[in-house]
Amino acid sequence: MKNKFDLGLIIRRPEFGAFMGLVFVYVFFAIFGGQTFTAVGGFASWMNIAAELGIIALPVGLIMIAGDLDLSVGSTLAAGGIMTAVLSGFYSLPTWIGIFAGIAFGTVIGFINGIIIVRTNLPSFVVTLATNFSVFGFILGTCKLLTGTVAVSMKPDSISKSILGSLLFDQFESAIIIWAVVAAIVSWILYKSPWGNWIYAIGGDTTSARLTGIPVDKVRVILFVCSGFAASLVGVMQTVLYESAQVNAGQSFVFNSIIAVVIGGVSLTGGYGSTVGVILGAMTFAIVNQGIYYTGWESDWASLILGVLLLIAVLTNNTFRRLAVSGRKKKKDKVNDK
Repeated sequence: MKNKFDLGLIIRRPEFGAFMGLVFVYVFFAIFGGQTFTAVGGFASWMNIAAELGIIALPVGLIMIAGDLDLSVGSTLAAGGIMTAVLSGFYSLPTWIGIFAGIAFGTVIGFINGIIIVRTNLPSFVVTLATNFSVFGFILGTCKLLTGTVAVSMKPDSISKSILGSLLFDQFESAIIIWAVVAAIVSWILYKSPWGNWIYAIGGDTTSARLTGIPVDKVRVILFVCSGFAASLVGVMQTVLYESAQVNAGQSFVFNSIIAVVIGGVSLTGGYGSTVGVILGAMTFAIVNQGIYYTGWESDWASLILGVLLLIAVLTNNTFRRLAVSGRKKKKDKVNDK
């Protein structure tokens, strides 16, 4: 018997709202932004933004599906970049040492976040917000102490430049390729490995997940480690691309990553979401962020559009989640009747 096309099943998918939002904003800016926006240059401008944001948003999305938040990604990004620039720029060490140190430092920050959260049972919102301020203060004071400035330049080697900071066809950042790799890995984790079911279970009910034998604390710590790794990776990539790093870089990613994840259909209460939705959410955010400049309007309107999109996303997420739950319940009832 052939499977019938089920529109209701598609609508109940967590990424459906994100897809509709992406289509809407693209058509909107294609109309008001004109051919410049739809040209290759316009496409590259928002895809580059989406790639950097998406690399961070994907692990943040997993954390939110598991019922937590990570507000430390901004300072972690800056820490990774500053560490790389100070070691490989100011102290003239080989580029790979600076890159390794920068990513390792960000990964350690994520590990510390996870350990504090699982050991103290404090809300992740409070812990990671405190980490964000603490790391910012640390890199600000250390950078000024060592270099006398808050912005450090460096000259990366050719291999690092080609992998992490090159422009494909002189317009597309290599971050797009890295984003695709990260998306593939995160998708495999969420859909093909046992960790995916564990993440959804933890976000749905932590107590029940623990009682069924899921290593809740281990999963949560590793998710924060992945988030720290991704944030510092983007910081290193930006440093290699622009050949400089600043202490205050990355703070916009704190809430931008959450906005992209929520627009992508991930529930703020946990237990619901998808990687496809997060990818679409990052693209939607980037289109709004860049598209406003092609219209000739004041850039302030971008914040208004993003605010409206965020509100609509939260409302539609709740609606689609209820539809999904009701759909699973009906399917279960049919099976029981048989």
